[in-house]
Amino acid sequence: MDTWHSRFAPAPQAAGPGPLLAAVERLEQASRADPLIGLIRRAVRAAPLGPVRDLLHGRPLGHPAHPLLVQVPLGTWLSAAVLDLLPGQRAAAHVLIGTGLVAAAPAAVAGWVDWAELPPEQARTGLVHAVANTTGVLLFGGSFLARSRGRVWRGKALALAGLAAVGAGGALGGHLAYRQAAGANHAEEVPHLVADGWHRIGPVTDFPTGRAVKARVDSVDVLVVRESGGEIRALADRCSHMAGPLSEGEISDGCVRCPWHGSLFRLSDGWNVEGPATAPQPAFDARVVDGHVELRLRQFHQPRALRNGRATSTPN
Repeated sequence: MDTWHSRFAPAPQAAGPGPLLAAVERLEQASRADPLIGLIRRAVRAAPLGPVRDLLHGRPLGHPAHPLLVQVPLGTWLSAAVLDLLPGQRAAAHVLIGTGLVAAAPAAVAGWVDWAELPPEQARTGLVHAVANTTGVLLFGGSFLARSRGRVWRGKALALAGLAAVGAGGALGGHLAYRQAAGANHAEEVPHLVADGWHRIGPVTDFPTGRAVKARVDSVDVLVVRESGGEIRALADRCSHMAGPLSEGEISDGCVRCPWHGSLFRLSDGWNVEGPATAPQPAFDARVVDGHVELRLRQFHQPRALRNGRATSTPN
């Protein structure tokens, strides 16, 4: 009797990306639009958004705001498409399309702000994602105008085309988020890689006062800073935003700024003071034993004194 695997598993020669995935992977490597990407990136970064920029990144939420904001236009437009199939729902569908158009504006702004901090491969995919969504917005705008002028069937056709466009854009957005890890926390793995307990990383003389030094705990790179008062601060070195090396960043006023995209983290606890990072850095407790620095990954359930880096216990 055939097993499930033998009946449903693909043949070895069929393995590999299909035509759709292969096309998206080619898009990631296509550098033809890079000059345009550079121009748009500089324009977005130069926009005088002030503290609103962090809000658009989603820093208060702890994750990007763009995926949350797009739910409103997508939901209203999909609902309008369903109502278009039912009799007597013209007015309701019209209102839903208009609502989606209004909600698309903040979603788009948040998306562009996130996009401006992406590396080239992600930025290329993101640009096509934005073009698809912009096409959808224009089609839905045309649908709204057509309905306003009594051309209901034209409005329905334009809305259907708009739904297809934003659907394609949404698929690319999923590729960005889940395949390319745009917006993901690039330091989330640290608690799963560092063993419990204290880890000796070297003599205290290896860590000059006020300088960033990269050490290693198990398989995790760690930024270590010995402050002028003798306190030793340690954070996971790979930035939670896009894995930039914090040990190469600027140390100032008790914080470290990522050299790649400018995220600012507090050395005492890893808190992301400024974006684009939306997640804090994993922090380590530190102590000096027999002239050597030892680190232990900080857990949220530990007592306050320990979380603040004032542990005085002996090694496990």
